[in-house]
Amino acid sequence: MKRTLYTEDHEAFRASVAEFVKRSIEPKAEKFIEQRAIDRETWLAAGELGYLGLGVPEEFGGSDAGDYRFNAVLGEELAKAGAAISSSFGIHFDVCAPYLVELTTDEQKRRWLPKFCTGELITAIGMTEPSGGSDLAALKTTAVRDGDDWIINGSKTFITNGFNADLVIVAARTSPEKKAKGITLFVVENGMDGFTRGRKLDKVGQPESDTAELFFDNVRVPDANRLGELDRGFITMMQMLPQERIGAAASNIAHAAAILDETLAYAKERKAFGQQIGSFQYNKFLFAELVTKVEVTQAFIDQCLAAHTTGELSAVDAAKAKWWSAQVQNDVLDACVQLHGGYGYMREYRVARAWMDARVTKIWAGSNEIMKELIGRDLGL
Repeated sequence: MKRTLYTEDHEAFRASVAEFVKRSIEPKAEKFIEQRAIDRETWLAAGELGYLGLGVPEEFGGSDAGDYRFNAVLGEELAKAGAAISSSFGIHFDVCAPYLVELTTDEQKRRWLPKFCTGELITAIGMTEPSGGSDLAALKTTAVRDGDDWIINGSKTFITNGFNADLVIVAARTSPEKKAKGITLFVVENGMDGFTRGRKLDKVGQPESDTAELFFDNVRVPDANRLGELDRGFITMMQMLPQERIGAAASNIAHAAAILDETLAYAKERKAFGQQIGSFQYNKFLFAELVTKVEVTQAFIDQCLAAHTTGELSAVDAAKAKWWSAQVQNDVLDACVQLHGGYGYMREYRVARAWMDARVTKIWAGSNEIMKELIGRDLGL
């Protein structure tokens, strides 16, 4: 079915992003994998085209799209190139941007946002800790007031863009006695004494995204780098997570759909027992199921995107979109590997890399089990 979510302006923007992917990302795909990071040149190219500042006011260097659907288009097109591409850029323009736009003072905006938009400052967000996983309320990183500064101690792990980030939004416990209500957000900048990074983590998939552990050993952060109100960090993160989850959902299904299209083309060309493998009844029925599942999922995600654009997306519906899209993505890609046979297990084939890349989507942005817990609570259970 024709998608009705987007206008001509969105589709023109999509064509622009597709050209950027073709020109600046696809030729470097193997390089990104080898160096386990997207190079600065590509970040700057994205910034020059205005992609990184979609949600940033023009006075601070952004393109101020004023319409979340442009974020979704960008995420979808990047996901077609690779899940890690969408993830790395998405953490910056889709996840970190609202924190740096909505919580900052004018002075902080002037200090950070212009270079955020150009790609000169790459950002990450430090929520997850080694012992915490999806339980953000249990974080152990602390920030203790010392005059006009805060002393931060602790660590974060599985941080996308963590190795190369210039700015990291860090959640730290400022009032331990308040538990979840005693968490505050800070911006830690590259070069601050005591702020170090571990190795780039060796992940099962998504090697293009630099993912790292972050360590804070008596890092002195000025109060001018505090983000938002004191002890309001947990509440803020809960308010921001629906955007991260619907953004992830949009990328998940775009990624799966792209590989499914490639697999369908392969099934029409590949022959076994004298006929196209796609013509065997089992495979024909399987493709019918996969295409239907992708399109039905896309319809729900589009409704969620429309709701988020008007500020009406609930946290529960975002959770539904996140877990279901991740499950469908993984189901589809597992079937695509099977349809490719032995070739599907070779890393040189996009389908194999996509299959490995997708596995984490059932874990990050809140595990699928946590999403079901949120939905179950909403049902009064």
